[in-house]
Amino acid sequence: MAEIAGRIGGQGQEPADNKDQRARLEDGENPRLGSNSSLPSPERRALRLTVDDLPHPAYMVDYNFGLAWYNDLARQRLLGGFEILSPKTEARSVFLMLLKACIGKPVEYRNELLRLHFSVAKERFSRSGILNGCGELGKDEAELLGALYDDAERITGRAIVEIPLELREPDRAAEAWRVYVSYFREGILFVHIPAEAADSALLDFLSRRDVVIRNLLRRRLPVLTQLAVLVADLQSSVKICSELPPEEYFELINEIWSTMGPIFRKYYGTHGKHVGDGMVYYFFPQPDSNYIFNALACAQEVKLAMRKVSKDWQLRKNWLNELYLNTGLQEGQEWLGTFQSATSIEFAVLGDTINHAARLSDFARFGAIWATKNLVSKLAPEERSRVEFGVIRRGQDDRDHFIPSSYVQLGGLVDLNSERHERLREIAALPITEIRGVRPEA
Repeated sequence: MAEIAGRIGGQGQEPADNKDQRARLEDGENPRLGSNSSLPSPERRALRLTVDDLPHPAYMVDYNFGLAWYNDLARQRLLGGFEILSPKTEARSVFLMLLKACIGKPVEYRNELLRLHFSVAKERFSRSGILNGCGELGKDEAELLGALYDDAERITGRAIVEIPLELREPDRAAEAWRVYVSYFREGILFVHIPAEAADSALLDFLSRRDVVIRNLLRRRLPVLTQLAVLVADLQSSVKICSELPPEEYFELINEIWSTMGPIFRKYYGTHGKHVGDGMVYYFFPQPDSNYIFNALACAQEVKLAMRKVSKDWQLRKNWLNELYLNTGLQEGQEWLGTFQSATSIEFAVLGDTINHAARLSDFARFGAIWATKNLVSKLAPEERSRVEFGVIRRGQDDRDHFIPSSYVQLGGLVDLNSERHERLREIAALPITEIRGVRPEA
């Protein structure tokens, strides 16, 4: 561990002559250096190593421990040698994949491999969370995984952790490995190195965390997943922009983002691609919380936080403008992938789920939160009882009445013949409801 800390600590500065070559490497280029290169040997080895060139079994999991990336050595040696990876999230559980890959292997081989992953997972996953994330399990499989989870020693996540691993197979000498586990905001990278191998280039590579994660995200596998999508747009943003000096408008937008960011992280929201001054966040299934309820609770907390931002700016500018984030929520099963440019990588979802959420955000006014019946109906009864939702209807007394726990087709609330509502026509038949409040769990 002292060796790892020393290397990761960034001792010494990179020679200036090598910076342009390293820059090309960080953008994904892989220069092949010959034996006559003028670079010192350690630097030459570091420059040769990229995610594609890792000479050992390596794979990345997301924080639900679903397989997000792997190299061929990991596929052949550890993950069962599958031909085609299932697009569905539940089938990509690394615990389930390892369990299937170890069929025919000695019991201790299987148990040691699974215990290692449970040790890493224990920091965030409960026993039931792991079992639920594995989809349909037989009774014996569930009992085995539960027992191994209980037996595993919890490892607290740091930047890089080294874990010894010994695997035994019949009629073969025991294989001793060092497993390097690297934690990133976007997932966890596992690299298995034979214990006798001394690979300083790998440690140099792993220490350059921004390079590693950028390489991994560019190769992240698209996955078909259940998710909730939240889209929030600043109401009257053009008007507000016209009334503020440019520097103050950008200050306002940055304040909104910095205020809302911790709230989205609290509820496990993943930032998605959006054009303009609005927000898109994705909420994925979690081991120990309901992603749909997370999205609703997050939307409610963002609404309350926006009221404070609005009051602060009213006092500062002595104006009467109210600032609102209008929010739309929808749930569905869609493909999740990444969009890449020369300078950034963004998560993106394809399909109607995000389009519906965006249209509901267009429809919402004065900071309202609108969600689809599809989303609210997927809450468990106990969770739904903590959500105040419904629709305002005009009564016989010609007054508006709030009808709780009800829905309405969007087309019944607006004049779809108006050009102003042209973008809403595609979801006119969608049953929706307004979210008035969300009560946190006691």
